[in-house]
Amino acid sequence: MANIQYYDVILEPVITEKSMSGMADKKYTFLVHTEANKTMIKEAVEKMFEGTKVESVNTMNLDGKNKRRGRVTGKTAKTKKAIVQLTEDSKEIEIFSGL
Repeated sequence: MANIQYYDVILEPVITEKSMSGMADKKYTFLVHTEANKTMIKEAVEKMFEGTKVESVNTMNLDGKNKRRGRVTGKTAKTKKAIVQLTEDSKEIEIFSGL
């Protein structure tokens, strides 16, 4: 396994209707590094966003989609998504506050 630092774990937030509705329950969705595990994701969220405490992390591996360009077929890259549940007394994550 590669040497993954905490700032390499979280790639970008996922902004969809379903993920935005989960923010009321302090659930945030992120695209994460494909080799990151749940404890790495928990540590990365707590270090990157001050005052947050993670209660649980759920992850899902997503396969790449089949794509065609003329006769040539290929696949897009695999991705991994994480849904992070914060505790009740935790601060909210600011990057989602303006949306």
